[in-house]
Amino acid sequence: MANPGDDNEKKQTPSIFRSVPKWQDLRFYQKSVVLYQLTYTFCDRFLAKHGDRTVDQMVQAARSGKQNIVEGSEDGKTSTAMELNLLNVARSSIGELRQDYEDFLKSRRLTRWTPTDHRFQPMQDFTKSHNLLADYEPYFLQWTAEEMANVGLTLCFQVDTMMNKYLKVLEEIFIKEGGVKERMHKARTEYRKQQDERLAELERALPQLQQQLSVAQTEAAQWKTAYEDLKQRALKAYYQQQEEIRALKRQLGQQA
Repeated sequence: MANPGDDNEKKQTPSIFRSVPKWQDLRFYQKSVVLYQLTYTFCDRFLAKHGDRTVDQMVQAARSGKQNIVEGSEDGKTSTAMELNLLNVARSSIGELRQDYEDFLKSRRLTRWTPTDHRFQPMQDFTKSHNLLADYEPYFLQWTAEEMANVGLTLCFQVDTMMNKYLKVLEEIFIKEGGVKERMHKARTEYRKQQDERLAELERALPQLQQQLSVAQTEAAQWKTAYEDLKQRALKAYYQQQEEIRALKRQLGQQA
């Protein structure tokens, strides 16, 4: 027989932790990894290793973009507001990096590829369809400074665009579901609701259980009375038989 509480136990109180995508699977994170490694190699190949603060700025901006995506995603499990804040920090870092790539092309009088350039569309097609570092690494030591800067610049724009779309989704979630305080309140409210429902269910079942107990007690009393009656009759029959045996023995003894 099923326990009345079984269905109640299956109900789960809403978690205060929000379900978030794995940051490793986010396409803009994957591109940010490429952007960081590309930037590191770019600085190592084409910028002075000493005396140029641009190297540290570019590498740190690329790293900040990547790391804040990770931290934002992790913090998003408990705080949508914190995730929004950290992803915006990541966007700002990527924006700084984009400016550095633009400045590099301008200061070296190199060409920034535009849609009218025959090299622009192939680069767009490649970067849009490839997100993993392994797809780019073979070219890191082959591309010229102009090629590498344009690819880096394009990745900056793509990461920013993708993050903007993701941020809009997060904002909608935040508006609908609120933050951790709202989820905690919802969890507490749902838990209290479940406890109230369980109490009401037990109270509804109590009269029936009391009736069943009363019936069982009556039946037990009847069985006890019947048992005592049977016991007394069996004892009476036993003693009568014993007495009859003794009487027969005495009679047989006298006849002998």
